[in-house]
Amino acid sequence: MFNNIPPITRNIIIINVIVFVGTYFLGNQVIGYLAGFYPFSPFFHSWQIITHMFMHGSIMHILFNMLTLYSFGPILEQTLGDKKYLILYFLSGLGAFFLFNLWNFVEAQQITSELQQLGFNVNAYLSGANVSFSGNTESIIKQKELLESFKGIVATPMVGASGAIFGVVAAFATLYPDSKIMMMFIPIPIKVKYLMPVVIVVSVYLGVSGNGGGIAHLAHVGGALVGWILARIWKKHLYRFN
Repeated sequence: MFNNIPPITRNIIIINVIVFVGTYFLGNQVIGYLAGFYPFSPFFHSWQIITHMFMHGSIMHILFNMLTLYSFGPILEQTLGDKKYLILYFLSGLGAFFLFNLWNFVEAQQITSELQQLGFNVNAYLSGANVSFSGNTESIIKQKELLESFKGIVATPMVGASGAIFGVVAAFATLYPDSKIMMMFIPIPIKVKYLMPVVIVVSVYLGVSGNGGGIAHLAHVGGALVGWILARIWKKHLYRFN
């Protein structure tokens, strides 16, 4: 069965599995180099905008992503051809990284502004200087809370192929809007043209509200947006350039 998967999808799955197994044995040091950190974080490296797409935090994380790719990827690979499919996958992953960190930037700027108003020097803190809290007890408590939120932005890695895969699913929904799929806990098949907008709206809400439970929902939105745009462009000339 695995040999019947088109080559690009098959190789992406293989690379993801190899990286996941390698990370399991090599540990956190690999995560620190290959996961995607906030671009203004001291932990960020330029290659992470690509390598984060092949990192996963748990067996369920990679299993869900690879099963989704296995379900939608082969159809798109055969429809679009190798080159377009690769472009779709990686640009969707980049779009996920960009939108997620654009929101991180907005939040980081807001936190930095509040900390500076309270007398805490964030730039000195990032440079490694020994910065202390100042002010009354209420101000110090607020500074500590804000600093923890700031640390969460600069020190929490982004991992997973979800953004790229959301781009694949969004492109599938754009090219085959009347296709029906089954969802867990929903006993009837649903057309993807109805399901995808609901998923995106929920993802936006969870990402902006901060109720995402550690999931980079805005990364999913960024990937889906790129996948939708590319599919809309290619749909007009789908067979001319294959």
